[in-house]
Amino acid sequence: MSNHVHALISFINTKQSINTIVGNGKRFMAYEIIQRLEANREVALLHQLSAHVEVTRKANKKQHDVWETSFDWKDCRSNEFAWQKLNYKHNNPCTGKWQLAANPIEYIYSSAKFYLTGVQGIYPANIFMEMEEVNFNLSKE
Repeated sequence: MSNHVHALISFINTKQSINTIVGNGKRFMAYEIIQRLEANREVALLHQLSAHVEVTRKANKKQHDVWETSFDWKDCRSNEFAWQKLNYKHNNPCTGKWQLAANPIEYIYSSAKFYLTGVQGIYPANIFMEMEEVNFNLSKE
């Protein structure tokens, strides 16, 4: 998507919070995005990303603001809910204002091709139902 990311992520046996994990992921993706923009000499976009850095964060040497500080997440505790979110994620680029592909398989950044045909796209995906230690009936401690 041009201004947001959808992901179905499994966290197994980790003591890190969702905020830490997503924050680290966003940080590493931002580094890669900035490197690619610099390599392609996308000066105007780099300037735009730099102009939005808050003053206090500039003082801490932050040069670009790629992501919003917040994120929205859903705790998928049932297979039905996880499938609902996966279907939404796959269909989102083909609907509404986006119209980035005629069907989910054609959107190259999606895992839809893998889920529907078994062929990996440009980013490797796993079937969430086949991941080790997946247990959506965890008791609350």
